Amino acid sequence: MSIDRRSFLAAAAGAAAVSHASAQTPRDWSGRNPTRYPDPDIISLDKRFDKYKLGNTPIQRLHVGTLWAEGPAWNGVGRYLIWSDIPNNRQMRWIEEDGHVSVFRNPAGFSNGNTFDWEGRQISCEHGNRRVVRYEYNGAVTVLADKFGGKPLNAPNDAVVDPNGIVWFTDPGYGSLMNYEGNKGNLEIKEAIYRIDPKAGRIDKVADDIFKPNGLCFSPDYKKLYVADTGATHYPNAPRNIKVWDCDGKTLKNGKQFCSMEMPGKGAGLADGIRADIDGNVWVGAGWVGHGYDGVQVFAPNGDRIGQILLPEICANLCFGGARRNRLFMCGSQSMYSVYVETQGAGNA
Repeated sequence: MSIDRRSFLAAAAGAAAVSHASAQTPRDWSGRNPTRYPDPDIISLDKRFDKYKLGNTPIQRLHVGTLWAEGPAWNGVGRYLIWSDIPNNRQMRWIEEDGHVSVFRNPAGFSNGNTFDWEGRQISCEHGNRRVVRYEYNGAVTVLADKFGGKPLNAPNDAVVDPNGIVWFTDPGYGSLMNYEGNKGNLEIKEAIYRIDPKAGRIDKVADDIFKPNGLCFSPDYKKLYVADTGATHYPNAPRNIKVWDCDGKTLKNGKQFCSMEMPGKGAGLADGIRADIDGNVWVGAGWVGHGYDGVQVFAPNGDRIGQILLPEICANLCFGGARRNRLFMCGSQSMYSVYVETQGAGNA
């Protein structure tokens, strides 16, 4: 069978391209061999995401060496990031000035989620001690919540603080289901979302119409509360989604699905930690599917998936930080990553 020269050259070029692609070395996370701009792992799925991604910024790995990284929180005064390494029962700190990473607190009550209140005090959800605590300026620890209805909490997971100083937290109980991330024990109350008024010393359950509430965040105007449901880990009929409620500062109403974590052609993973930006988009730590899914997924205010930031690991949680709150910090399971984006975190998240 004969073949003309043009067809032969085209076929040869195609084969060479395939060979070159297959011979490419994996991404070098050390930074010694930079990734060519634009970063191929920052992906627009909808033109609405184009305005938020920068063409000349890379995803960077800031640290590797944790067992399950969680709960990142940015301290604007100290210009540092803290996060939890739950199985190692410690909190880590990355300092912006020189990129130095050190152990910040050990032991840390097998802490999961962390945040800072509007007075700059750190708040942590402790798996091991089944409580939410606040670290005071003098180093003392104030227990904000450890019981409800006379029974111990399951294992508080994540927390946010509204402008009135009210602490909202989730209590799915993961830290009490295994010794790896806390202390194994029975869950004595229904998984739920709670509200703490620290000044009044009052804790109220605001919603339990969710299987296992995990990461949570407010909309920029604090009129909506978003909560990730990871109940599919233990309940076969649980949806893999993020729910949203109307919030008046005291109660939650009209709970419904905000978005599904099922991605056409990829599968259905889980949302974990979540944060909103100033335009009302919700940035989601996602995983448990694999390449092409795990990392960060971005949803528009109407629930449409508009963008992705792919990581080589599951992304458990994330937060905005940096001097302009335009740097996204992402907890991979064993690493901490960051990338600059053309938006800012809403509130103090």
